[in-house]
Amino acid sequence: MTLTRGADFAFDKPADEPCRHLVEGAGVDAPAFGCAIHAELRPRGMPGCTTYDCFGAGQRVAQQTYGGTSWREAPDTAAQMFRVFGVVRALHEMLWLLDAALALPTSAPLRSALVAAREDTDRLADEDPVALDGFDVDAHRGTVAPLLRRAADLARAAAPGPRRDLAGADLAGRDLRHTDLRGAGLRGALLIGADLRGTDLTGADLTGADLRGADLRAADLRRALFLTQMQVAGAQGDRDTQLPTGLDRPAHWR
Repeated sequence: MTLTRGADFAFDKPADEPCRHLVEGAGVDAPAFGCAIHAELRPRGMPGCTTYDCFGAGQRVAQQTYGGTSWREAPDTAAQMFRVFGVVRALHEMLWLLDAALALPTSAPLRSALVAAREDTDRLADEDPVALDGFDVDAHRGTVAPLLRRAADLARAAAPGPRRDLAGADLAGRDLRHTDLRGAGLRGALLIGADLRGTDLTGADLTGADLRGADLRAADLRRALFLTQMQVAGAQGDRDTQLPTGLDRPAHWR
């Protein structure tokens, strides 16, 4: 993963280089690799690491694609493995989104297409390293994204509220506490630092919305669409923030 120095990361790191804080586990029960500053990521200027989610791609690449042989054991595979990981992570994120779409009652008319897309995406993630290296993941995303958008549109149409279309809107730092966002299309919206305290986001499509630093205290996200753990972890919330089933309340929320 490429790191760019800024508010989320304390230093630059190219995608083909291991993090300077990566250490090997010691002892039978310790993981093979770990973060030397895991308990201090936020105070050490690395909050971006606390929000990152590989959607299970790391385990699949390490244990299945490369049969449990790490890049340290086979250094000549390192560059390829890092590229393959990027492809599989993107495919796994699509699998997560497809599963979320299949769980929506309003997606019944799309079920066969969603199942087919999921099976195809999972098959691609099962390919060998040579096939995965250089695979055009954007082209595949181009076939999956319209299907996910249709699933979101069906769910939004059944939601209460004005169902505003704010896809891709720049709402950074905006006070949205008195804006009715039920059923809103917020796909790809810039919500960095936005004030969403007490907001009801029932039926709002949050696919790819940037929620870093957004204030979600007392917000109702229980029925928000396509909200990921990464988005939640990048935002601010409290004990009154209501999250969808399956998403955890981040440790830094107070």
